[in-house]
Amino acid sequence: MQKDHVIRAVLPGSIAEEMEIEAGDRLLAINGTEIEDIFDYQFLIQDTYIEVLVEKPDGEQWLLEIDKELDEDPGIEFENGLMDEYRSCHNKCVFCFIDQMPPNMRKTLYFKDDDARLSFLQGNYVTLTNLSDHDIDRICRYHLSPINISFQTMNPELRCRMLNNRFAGEALKKVDRLMEGGIRMNGQIVLCKGLNDGKELEYSIEELMKYLPNLESVSVVPVGLTKYREGLYPLKPFSPKEAGDVIDLIERYQKECYDKYGIHFVHASDEWYILAGRELPEEERYDGYLQLENGVGMLRLLMNEFEDALEKRKSAAGFTDYSPRGEMSLATGLLAYPYLKRMGERLMESYPGIKLYVYPVTNYFFGEQITVSGLITGQDLVAQLKGKKLGSRLLLPENILRSGEDVFLDDYRTGDVEKALQVPLNIVKSSGYDLVDVILGVGPAGK
Repeated sequence: MQKDHVIRAVLPGSIAEEMEIEAGDRLLAINGTEIEDIFDYQFLIQDTYIEVLVEKPDGEQWLLEIDKELDEDPGIEFENGLMDEYRSCHNKCVFCFIDQMPPNMRKTLYFKDDDARLSFLQGNYVTLTNLSDHDIDRICRYHLSPINISFQTMNPELRCRMLNNRFAGEALKKVDRLMEGGIRMNGQIVLCKGLNDGKELEYSIEELMKYLPNLESVSVVPVGLTKYREGLYPLKPFSPKEAGDVIDLIERYQKECYDKYGIHFVHASDEWYILAGRELPEEERYDGYLQLENGVGMLRLLMNEFEDALEKRKSAAGFTDYSPRGEMSLATGLLAYPYLKRMGERLMESYPGIKLYVYPVTNYFFGEQITVSGLITGQDLVAQLKGKKLGSRLLLPENILRSGEDVFLDDYRTGDVEKALQVPLNIVKSSGYDLVDVILGVGPAGK
């Protein structure tokens, strides 16, 4: 069935503009092949000669012959970036965060995706239960890498129970096909107390090690538990001692993997170290930060960038060549608070003209066990910072807002928070360099 690939825009000066392709036209085929999604499109436009079939709004079809440079993009943008419908998740995972969302939020927050294509495009993790043989063939044919996989456990029976899908265990065999196709992979284990921890975690790590080097890394993250769990599987949080046990187990396998393969392979997310009250690993143990989006090494990288930026500023400009902005404030989640507070103190020691108030924000909206800054809502910010010393502006991490917009998770807008707190907001990129630059009011530092 012909899909409706409507062209949203044509880039100025592009081949498409020269061929009089316009917004509103529909792409029907390239080289006689119907386009399933963006990967077919990207693969088929690589040749130096292509035949493009488009349909104009009046129904007239044009077959255009295009000579171009190898890998030259025709300059077409589509209304749907994926060029296909997003695939929703058919599992009912016992740890699913979306099942723990409060009611009456915007509709998009309740959509569960399990689409391998979003793994390549956006870094999403997929369970493989939605991946067909046809999908695997295309991944291998197009050499799409890396794919990010939510393993949870390598015990097929346990995986069926955790995902509430009787095909979830069988889906693990798809990893073998990806391995045979030379596809690079990254893995994730959401650790649930009493289910896939302890001996089960040991078994999973040992099984996953068999996929080295194609499987480049595996992160182990604690299950996120909100206060909205009525009627759901009775999961419990890990204690500090249990977090320490998880770290000890992972670090034992890190040593084994490093001795055998030269990489640490399996990584504990930052939350484990904070919960256990332990220092974060040194930078070298993160193997180039392959799992940053899973919170693995995020705080170590932030601290290292901060220290590097601070030293470069001091050596390049001295202690006085900056634009002091007096008092300002910074708010973050409980997870990062101790580290950002320490950074703020270091900066104030180096630049006495600056006063930075660093505030932790408890997540009452989702529940106090949620400690990351990316899930802080506008209403929690307002309730907890009202009446506090905020200075001339309030710094917030960029992951606190919906990507590319000024909207918090609870649909508060930045303007709503600014009005309630009577202070301008300054959204800061998740980088130690940017943090130093914003506070000092200077240009980019040593990137």
